[in-house]
Amino acid sequence: MASRAPAQAGKFLVGIRKWYYGMCGFNKMGLMRDDTIYEDSDVKEALKRLPEHMYNDRMFRMKRAMDLSMKMQILPKDQWTKYEEEVNYLTPYLEEVIRERKEREEWMKK
Repeated sequence: MASRAPAQAGKFLVGIRKWYYGMCGFNKMGLMRDDTIYEDSDVKEALKRLPEHMYNDRMFRMKRAMDLSMKMQILPKDQWTKYEEEVNYLTPYLEEVIRERKEREEWMKK
């Protein structure tokens, strides 16, 4: 019975994550989680490093979401971004930029 506890806890957490993902609302506009990150200097640098096709896909999603927002509409349910299809496309680039910035700051302290 003890071996089942972690598996059940994992399923429970995945269920909560899916519920929260649906409640956030950005998926109803066709956006991904990385599309909603506030654009500070680190994020802007990470965006510059994205491959062109990823950047173009992001811009399409953002423009479509702005258009839907202005019309006060959402996408049909079959076009919503699904939790299972979520891809953290910007996060690796952002982590690299932050790591480089911190390394540069440490270097300047010496």
